[in-house]
Amino acid sequence: MNLEALTKVLSTEPKYRIAQAKEWVFQKGITDWEQASNLPKGLREKLKSEVSLEIRAKALVSGDKKTTKVLITLADGLAIETVLMRHGKGRNTVCVSSQVGCPGGCAFCASGKMGFKRNLEPQEIVEQVLYFARVLAKEDQRVSSVVFMGMGEPLLNYENVLHAIKILNTKDGLNIGARHISISTVGISDGIRALADFPLQVNLAISLHAPNNPLRNNLVPLNKTYPIGEIFSAINEYIEKTNRRVMIEYLLIKHVNDEEEHAEELAGLIKGMDKPLVFVNVIKYNPNDIPGFVPSETKQIEKFKRVLWHSKITVTERYRFGQDIKGACGQLATENTLKTKTGKANNVIDNVTNNGKQVIHTRRREKNRGCT
Repeated sequence: MNLEALTKVLSTEPKYRIAQAKEWVFQKGITDWEQASNLPKGLREKLKSEVSLEIRAKALVSGDKKTTKVLITLADGLAIETVLMRHGKGRNTVCVSSQVGCPGGCAFCASGKMGFKRNLEPQEIVEQVLYFARVLAKEDQRVSSVVFMGMGEPLLNYENVLHAIKILNTKDGLNIGARHISISTVGISDGIRALADFPLQVNLAISLHAPNNPLRNNLVPLNKTYPIGEIFSAINEYIEKTNRRVMIEYLLIKHVNDEEEHAEELAGLIKGMDKPLVFVNVIKYNPNDIPGFVPSETKQIEKFKRVLWHSKITVTERYRFGQDIKGACGQLATENTLKTKTGKANNVIDNVTNNGKQVIHTRRREKNRGCT
């Protein structure tokens, strides 16, 4: 897809043409300019040749139909992932990637296996949401929220992410409310401080996953550059400026970071804040074939949560979507990279040019996986 060329192509047209074209693309979800019936035929032909609406994608849908994971191939041949999570009652969340691969190298994350390839451009971020907007439009539904929790570290691609958010939010874009857009970061402190001055009231989430620096250094290598003390200092400043609540995300991994003493340390960090306007979202780890990392047991998760409750800290537990497909971040893209190199892949998913229809090919023998 090449929406950057849209303004250029329409630069010699009456100003209202750009509004008409954007309405067809973002609100009506067309996949072919011939569908834009109120545009002159000559202009439609020009747009068809110069502004591609094609989204090259592979789709995998969970057995319960609540989750669709898509591998999108970009113009340069690199691949990224995006996920649709259906909550019911018209609530549809799209989880987007902000980079190809990830520079974070988190020990438990499949995206880290890819390494970092490049930042995504704003239109490449928007394209992920637009793919699902087309799918949902066929069902008289829409994308209701967007979370930057896919591949990559959003605050290391700050300008492009914020540009994309403006397109997602604007009325002539996808018209998604700012408070329904969330950015998750491992704790890029200068990005957190900058986000506090961003005019749109997007949500902030911190992927903490450990309550002390030695443990977090092993799990999240970027902690050596952005240690916990610096992160919480930035969060304090963010809350002071915005008075907005911050989510602390905590992935629970058996015998790694899920002991009650870890919960006590986490509670201490939060209670030590200037204004603890935060809540903790615990996430049961979704296995992705990385040795040494398995999900915490349910009983241990309850013990962990109980420690936080006793410290008067609000705790939620994330529902895991896509447990029968490769739901965890980076798995399809990593596999696609391996397939490109070896000509082989473990699961079967079909190529599809997005035309508003889902391709449903769930691999039934897939191990239990989920979207974190």
